[in-house]
Amino acid sequence: MRRWGLAILLLTAFVACNKPDRVDQLLSQMTLEEKCGQLTCPIGFTMYGKEGDSLWLADDFIGMMDTLPLGSCWAVLRADPWSQKTVETGLHPRESARMLNMMQHYAVENTRLGIPLLFCEETPHGHMAIGTTVFPTGIAQASTWDPELLEQMGEVMGREIRLQGAHVGFGPVLDIARDPRWSRVEETMGEDPYLSGVLGAAVVKGMQKHVVATLKHLAAYGVPQGGHNAATADVGPNRLKHDYLPSFEKAVKEAHAGAVMTAYNTIDGVPCTANRWLIEELLRQSWGFKGVVFADLNAVNALYATHHVAADPAEAAAMALKAGVDIDLGGYNYGGFLKEALQRGLVTETDIDRAVRHVLQLKYDLGLFYNPYVDEELAENGVGTPENIAVAKRVALESILLLENDGILPFDESIKKVAVIGPNADHMYAQLGDYTAPQDPDRIVTMREGIVEKGRAVVTDDLRSADAIILVVGGSSARDFKTSYEDTGAAIVEEQPSEMDCGEGYDRSTLRLLGGQEALMQQVYALGKPVVTVYICGRPMDMNLASEKSNALLLMWYPGMEGGLALAVILWGEYNPSGKLPISIPRSVGQIPVYYSQPVTGDYVEESAKPLYPFGYGLSYSQFEYWELEVKGDEVSVMVTNVGPYDGDEVVQLYAQEETPGMVLSSMQLVAFRRIHLKKGETQQVSFTVPEGFRCKSISK
Repeated sequence: MRRWGLAILLLTAFVACNKPDRVDQLLSQMTLEEKCGQLTCPIGFTMYGKEGDSLWLADDFIGMMDTLPLGSCWAVLRADPWSQKTVETGLHPRESARMLNMMQHYAVENTRLGIPLLFCEETPHGHMAIGTTVFPTGIAQASTWDPELLEQMGEVMGREIRLQGAHVGFGPVLDIARDPRWSRVEETMGEDPYLSGVLGAAVVKGMQKHVVATLKHLAAYGVPQGGHNAATADVGPNRLKHDYLPSFEKAVKEAHAGAVMTAYNTIDGVPCTANRWLIEELLRQSWGFKGVVFADLNAVNALYATHHVAADPAEAAAMALKAGVDIDLGGYNYGGFLKEALQRGLVTETDIDRAVRHVLQLKYDLGLFYNPYVDEELAENGVGTPENIAVAKRVALESILLLENDGILPFDESIKKVAVIGPNADHMYAQLGDYTAPQDPDRIVTMREGIVEKGRAVVTDDLRSADAIILVVGGSSARDFKTSYEDTGAAIVEEQPSEMDCGEGYDRSTLRLLGGQEALMQQVYALGKPVVTVYICGRPMDMNLASEKSNALLLMWYPGMEGGLALAVILWGEYNPSGKLPISIPRSVGQIPVYYSQPVTGDYVEESAKPLYPFGYGLSYSQFEYWELEVKGDEVSVMVTNVGPYDGDEVVQLYAQEETPGMVLSSMQLVAFRRIHLKKGETQQVSFTVPEGFRCKSISK
């Protein structure tokens, strides 16, 4: 039976109330089941059917809406091997808008109170859906050291998901990554809390011009023991506050992030999803967070099934709710057992009302009670546009790192014929990273394709006749339909061959290249030809061989859909490389952790304790001279001159010593940076203010 008349009546009354009263009035009309439904966010890609041009609501969706009903859905538009959605079976932008409108109409017209749905989508480096703009992954974004550009990127991502009908983007990932064996380094912004905070806040500001951004993952998720995904974080309270929380704090206080997601791991034995101090006392009370807290997918159930701190699912639901988790992503515990937890006295209805109030307030702030629908034509014309793709190319260009160069780059007119080889030279999915939807090949430019299109030399397969060899190696987070997956969507490492060596679930015990790549490199270097080695990867790799043998060494991470074009214009000097490392590149696994700010007491017997390439490092085709450094109190200034033959960008970095009596927390700390553009011969003065509690240590390029 359709109940649209009652729904519209209640909706009209809700909108007419004064703002402070609107949420409470609606809350007072809700049953316990309806409240539990608002806190439930199940997987959404099973909620619809598609055949040709026909779309319909699945029985699962209708059944849930008629019994609970739901407050939100996650990843309705997601497409990947885990969801089993392909370019053909998944939803394209116009279909996405149509489907979310259909679901929204059902929620408003066919439920007792007509409360609109909240749609949440993955946006770590673009919306994880068919036909959207694919940006470089987080670690590449951070290599730009360009907050203004990342704000533009965030705005594109937010606008694209909003045009399709969604309201919450899951990202950015602000975990501080200090163990490159961990499978999710590619999603992060590196090892430094200040850099991650500045860049993360910029992404949030951009996204929240259109949708709510979700900070992931609170907290210390990026330093798991042994590099194992979701393993415990062995950090004390001082180190936690100093290193692993500031990036989140900055994004909350300065960018006003509207949502936060808890991490799977434990800290000092306490699961983050049940950590009341972390969520209620620190996030809400100390930082003043006003938004919604999500548990990561199935993280509430993990309190019972994995961590074993709860006796059963009802107790797990109670622990998470009492700790401050508002929405159960996956929905198993809140949707199925929160009512039982109330009946057993494990929670109160006041606890439930508090979380429901947060969810309803977010929906009000997003304007969903006024107009929950979107224009399908705008979605078709506004997603994956040339203008949006141009931003992706800019991020790719600024993220490319030049680590070695004997002068071969940029290529000059003597390079008339090049060979482009290696496992990642023409592999579309290898350059896109994890959390990427299936792609139409016509939308992605591989390394070889970019060089054919934009390069100024003939591309040959004959290495011996080539004037230079471009050797593209590294790793891949490309999921396939043969891979098995956890309930959380993480890939499972199996004996069967897979191209993956990175991406969620693919932790490493070494950092060596897989699949005989080092043997290939040795053979290529032995030819005596000029070789430019290019790494496409998601984590710091063992680069010792390439560092020693290559004429030039480039690191692109996972550069996104425009990676091939970005490489070509770098190689031929149409763009001067300017990326700086957001994470240190170790010489060996034995150095881990090797982040720049740790106090180092001495070298190892076998090798230096210093990384192969340090945090903040990155070469240019030009040279920048620093002079006339002045320190007056807390004001620091320096003159920077481009003394090289090319116009280019430089990132001026200020490091300081933190004055923490009685504690040794870092040897030095990045406290400010500025990206500047200088024409050849141009000079610019760069000034900084040293934050309170620090004394100037150095200015670095």
